[in-house]
Amino acid sequence: MTEIEACDRVQFAYPQVYYACHTRHVRRRSGPAAVSTRDSEILVHLDPARPTTLAELARHMDLAKSTLSEALKKLEALGHVRKTGRMSGNRREVGIVLTPRGVSAVRASSVLDPERLKAALSRLTSRQRASAIRGLVTLAEACRGIAVRVDR
Repeated sequence: MTEIEACDRVQFAYPQVYYACHTRHVRRRSGPAAVSTRDSEILVHLDPARPTTLAELARHMDLAKSTLSEALKKLEALGHVRKTGRMSGNRREVGIVLTPRGVSAVRASSVLDPERLKAALSRLTSRQRASAIRGLVTLAEACRGIAVRVDR
């Protein structure tokens, strides 16, 4: 399969998944019980085990470091993220990871309805499901290195 054919398949397949499983969670502000849409977008780019730096996250999300720093301070105060040890020898650059509370917040604010997603995944064999998840995770990891440009 060529890169163009692969791109076509993703461009046609992803919107079908999104449309079938999409749900809206619009919140303007984060609080102890829920996170805002913007904060949810930040949390979904973090991992509980693999630290991400502020610079990496800002570059990928096309946000100013100062804007992201303020949001992360609030998310840390709410218990959704925590800072890890220093990274790459730079004493100012710390890692940021998702906490268990942050994982719960991502689940609760996901744009994909869990029941619809479970229904779709249940239609696959265990081998197909594992393959689909592996492929999606691999694609998501490749996307982490790309700076997202958002029309504002």
